[in-house]
Amino acid sequence: MQKKAGVGFYIFLVIFVFVIMFPFLWILLSSIKPLSELFGSEAFTWFTSNPTIQSYISVFTIRPFHLYLWNSLVVATITTVYTVFVAAFAAYAIARLRFRGKPIILGVVLSVSMFPQIATISPIYIFLRNIGLTNSHLGLIIPYTTFALPLSIWLLVTFFRKIPFDLEESAKMDGASMMQTYFRIILPLAVPGIFTTAILVFIAAWNEFLFALVINTSESHKTVPVGIGMFQGQYTIPWGEISAATVIVTVPLVIMVLLFQRRIVSGLTSGAVKE
Repeated sequence: MQKKAGVGFYIFLVIFVFVIMFPFLWILLSSIKPLSELFGSEAFTWFTSNPTIQSYISVFTIRPFHLYLWNSLVVATITTVYTVFVAAFAAYAIARLRFRGKPIILGVVLSVSMFPQIATISPIYIFLRNIGLTNSHLGLIIPYTTFALPLSIWLLVTFFRKIPFDLEESAKMDGASMMQTYFRIILPLAVPGIFTTAILVFIAAWNEFLFALVINTSESHKTVPVGIGMFQGQYTIPWGEISAATVIVTVPLVIMVLLFQRRIVSGLTSGAVKE
């Protein structure tokens, strides 16, 4: 018999959610304040009596924010599709096929994902500069793969291992080739894991800052994190525009996670309990 949660639990839950959401709420409220209320003693007030959307208008009129959004969308989408496509094949081979050196390969994959970005940025930048890929979308997609692909392989191996091997044996008895078995049987069953991995890769690529800052320096190829980080005024920092831009790029991710939270949870917990 399950016990009912007490009042203390709900009080703690409300406080916990408030603490987690406080930074975003503060940014949201700051984005609709007039510029005169963002500084001085009025900056510490929660609400404003004169809400305005001028900061949101300025983001798209004064700044080329639409270019930043487009660049981030293109880079994050292509990185996600390419990474998940390659990682699905690699994870299937590691999880379902028999060959020597599996633990070594998995260890190498995991160790690569643990390299700090600052340790690899110099050789990656020199390589991209020599082949003329700086200030381009492809110049970001290639280095993004260095941290997205190992993580994707590691996650998908767990999902592929969860699928019963009897399904492949039955497909072989029916005359299906390895590729037919992969595309018609294994891949559809691994959709929750692939979907979860794709969302995690997309969010990581969307929020990446260091590579985008160093590799793409032209205004027309900056991504959202770099573009927001470079917001600056002649005498002051435009906190209103920064807050508005932060809300604009955060809300779509929040909506996406809320819409697909069941798939994300089912994918993350797949294989957690042995049957």
